[in-house]
Amino acid sequence: MKIINRQNFWGVVCTVFTLLLFGKIILEYVVQGVFGNYQENILIMFGLSLLATFVLSQYYRFQKYPLLVVILGQYILLIGIVMLITRIGGWFHELHQNAYRDMFLSFTIPYVIGVIIYYAAVFHEIKSANQALKEIKEYRK
Repeated sequence: MKIINRQNFWGVVCTVFTLLLFGKIILEYVVQGVFGNYQENILIMFGLSLLATFVLSQYYRFQKYPLLVVILGQYILLIGIVMLITRIGGWFHELHQNAYRDMFLSFTIPYVIGVIIYYAAVFHEIKSANQALKEIKEYRK
């Protein structure tokens, strides 16, 4: 039996990449004694990716509501958190005058792409499940 196969290949690649990247960030901090901006940015991107993925994964809890309302609610929650993180970061670092706009765009563009891919996959899965149910019902007749 293969541990890595076609179904999990990209997931394994992404997991290994993430672990190596975290290892690199920790090693650089230990060796250099400095936690740089790019290291902080990578960790923030990971945190936002984790948060966005978690929020999208909760779709099943809100299936009774219209899809557009759920998507907008998820986005408003996440962009609010992004802006709050930016605001809190401003307490520790001087922010560029376009920091909020840049964070808005840096989060919104990949998030919209991710939402399109995610919900397309969800609807494809639902369509496949409905087709399987239809075939089972026809077989029982």
